[in-house]
Amino acid sequence: MTHPSSVFYRSRQPSPTAVRGEGVYLFDAEGRRYLDGSSGALVANVGHGRPEVGEAMARQARELPFVHGSQFTSPVLEEYATRLMEFLGLPGYRLWAVSGGSEANESAIKLARQYHVERGEPGRYRVVTRVPSYHGASLGALAASGMGARRALYAPLIKESAWPKLPRPDPTLGGEADAERLRAVLEEAGPSSVAAFIAEPVVGASDAALAPNPGYHARIAQICREYGVLFVADEVMSGMGRCGAPLAVRLGGEVTPDLVVLGKGLAAGYAPLAGLAASGHVYDTVMNGSGAFKHGFTYAGHPVSVAAGLAVLDIVEREELAERAQRQGERLLAGLREVQARHGTVLEARGHGLLLGLVLGDPATGRAFDTPGIAARVAAAALRRGLITYPGSGALDGTRGDHLLLGPPLTISDAEVDELLGALDGALGEVG
Repeated sequence: MTHPSSVFYRSRQPSPTAVRGEGVYLFDAEGRRYLDGSSGALVANVGHGRPEVGEAMARQARELPFVHGSQFTSPVLEEYATRLMEFLGLPGYRLWAVSGGSEANESAIKLARQYHVERGEPGRYRVVTRVPSYHGASLGALAASGMGARRALYAPLIKESAWPKLPRPDPTLGGEADAERLRAVLEEAGPSSVAAFIAEPVVGASDAALAPNPGYHARIAQICREYGVLFVADEVMSGMGRCGAPLAVRLGGEVTPDLVVLGKGLAAGYAPLAGLAASGHVYDTVMNGSGAFKHGFTYAGHPVSVAAGLAVLDIVEREELAERAQRQGERLLAGLREVQARHGTVLEARGHGLLLGLVLGDPATGRAFDTPGIAARVAAAALRRGLITYPGSGALDGTRGDHLLLGPPLTISDAEVDELLGALDGALGEVG
């Protein structure tokens, strides 16, 4: 007898039941194998089924499963924070560990606000972000996002004047000239009212793998310093080696943001883990002022999640996965450009490391289709071929603009790259 499910599904579209993961593959209850070409939502950086991560979590659960961050720290959190800041090249930064990217971006927004209040500038509350962008599902992170389809329903709950928007990076402009557009947004908002500027160094779900030209982030950091605004790099998707370097914000040169938001690849899907790395200056301003960050989560710094993060970091460093992502990303991007040459609906293949995207549209005009949907159709055709991708739409105006995000585990082999390309090529051919 089959019983009805008690699960609140994300949509009414039925999903297969996953029962096992191994390397770059997932297996469902029917025994079917899928190549995880998007690492879920660009999460499974070290691949599925790594026993050493599960073992580290089990050891921590037996020893110290939980403490509340307002009452205790833990040895595993202290070790992880030190190791992670060393890996990221952020000496003197402090880790605020939470459960997910939305929580981490909420934390960044609140910390930026409190930092300015502690400094005696309570009039700074606005946060400049870009459109399109995606910073999370919680209300503050969603307000920061410039992603119409996910944001529109909740717009009545958002004070729009608090979230000025900068246009997306423009690949036709030099990086420094592109970044200079931030100055006009700050001037219009009123510079003394702006607390922070938040941006994804390589855009993820809202505009697949779009990145500015070299020099952009260095000039952004310079403008932010000039105006007394904190520069926040949202590296939830792009960080931890995904783009071929520990931090994607440094791909075009040495840049050190005031706050770095991390997630997804931190624990690589083995446990909920994200974080905020705050500069020593920001941390000291709060601790030498009121003495406490007026914000918190029940599971912040959760020892079992942090143990997973530490085990994942061991793998990333030991197997040099940032470097591997760069090599395999070059191979995959070259293959995607060959696929582009065979399919007119692929207008562009782009990205860094293993955060890559296809821009889809009308081959007759070279622009987006007026009615979106081709990305979802290609993703469905790919899934029938055993390939998981991450489709999206709305990059241009909240509705138009289809794209496909690709981001397999950083452990992907040459043969698996070729398998991914073959399945994608077939899916594009089917959709036409």
